[in-house]
Amino acid sequence: MITIVFESHGTTFDNEQKLPSGYFDVELSPLGVKQSGEMGERHKDDHFDAIFCSDLQRSYKSAEIGFGTKWPIIKDARLRECNYGDYTRKPEIWLDDEKARRITVPFPNGESYTETTARMKSFLDDLKKNYDGKRGGYMN
Repeated sequence: MITIVFESHGTTFDNEQKLPSGYFDVELSPLGVKQSGEMGERHKDDHFDAIFCSDLQRSYKSAEIGFGTKWPIIKDARLRECNYGDYTRKPEIWLDDEKARRITVPFPNGESYTETTARMKSFLDDLKKNYDGKRGGYMN
């Protein structure tokens, strides 16, 4: 068994504008940079064998700001959020109306939530195999 401590990435410019980023590699906002530092402070007395995050900068920069080089930061594209395809960076209300229809049917030029789940399951299967008995931090 692995213990996973979950933290979300810091606020991005898209978050502040209520735009779903999906696979778009948006930067952290100044608030997100501050939040990432606060996250590191919350976990200053913790021990992790590794920090796992997506390969998008909002995720790995949150980890780098919060934890520096204290623990290995492992980027994995399987940890990305859903690929919203044509709905990426459109007003959030558009995405909200589509979510229930996209469980098994992909977003146009994107993926379904079933595909997102399979991607995450693949990561978790590898994590279970390679980090059994360890403690990891997970950045969304």
